[in-house]
Amino acid sequence: MVDGTGHLQTVSRKTNPLYWDLINTFGKRTGIPMLLNTSFNENEPIVCTLEEAIECFLRTQIDVLVLGSYYVARSMKMLSTSSEEVSYSIFSLS
Repeated sequence: MVDGTGHLQTVSRKTNPLYWDLINTFGKRTGIPMLLNTSFNENEPIVCTLEEAIECFLRTQIDVLVLGSYYVARSMKMLSTSSEEVSYSIFSLS
């Protein structure tokens, strides 16, 4: 439901160092030290497991998926409907 509101949440390095590092790195690279957190799903229940996250990423046009210390990015070829041209890169953030 769209109601025009937002809820600010802060993250400390002490309580969630991995997420804090992600936000901090994003801030250094973009000049914007914040991320938008939204529900992770597309026409289905909200993603709750690693397997569901990967399935949703592969099935949709999501550009990037961060799973713990891994960053999964689609190549531009993935916009094609041919499964033979599907490719993605996985990088460790640590």
